Amino acid sequence: MNINLTLFGQMIAFVCFVLFCMKYVWPPILAAMAEREKKIAEGLAAADRASRDLEMAQEKAVERLKEAKHEAAGIIDAANKRSAQIVEEAKQTAGVEADRVKAAAQAEIEQETNRAREQLRGQVAALALAGAENVLGAEIDEKAHAAMVDKLAAEL
Repeated sequence: MNINLTLFGQMIAFVCFVLFCMKYVWPPILAAMAEREKKIAEGLAAADRASRDLEMAQEKAVERLKEAKHEAAGIIDAANKRSAQIVEEAKQTAGVEADRVKAAAQAEIEQETNRAREQLRGQVAALALAGAENVLGAEIDEKAHAAMVDKLAAEL
């Protein structure tokens, strides 16, 4: 055997093998590598987007929490103001009611005083007539002298 012919045959077989690999083996391997590289890049991009979305969501949550605290403080302030207003209104209403009750009691006292005075006037008039009757020694007709009794009662 000739060494040149063997080398030449091996060279032709190697070239055929390289051509076969370049035509049929390398494209699927390169496509799989490109697809894998694309998936890895998409995964990294998705992770970056998720990280940014998480940061934004946390910022929004903190902002909403601040807004909620501010709103709650406003509601509490409004409730405190309203409660103070209700207490003040209740005090005013109680004062007005106390004045009304006091005025009604004063009017009732005045009426009772007037009744008592009228009753006392009547009793004083009767006593005065009885005293005058005793002094004069004669009977005084109350009906006949009603005008004089009324005048006497009015003076007392």
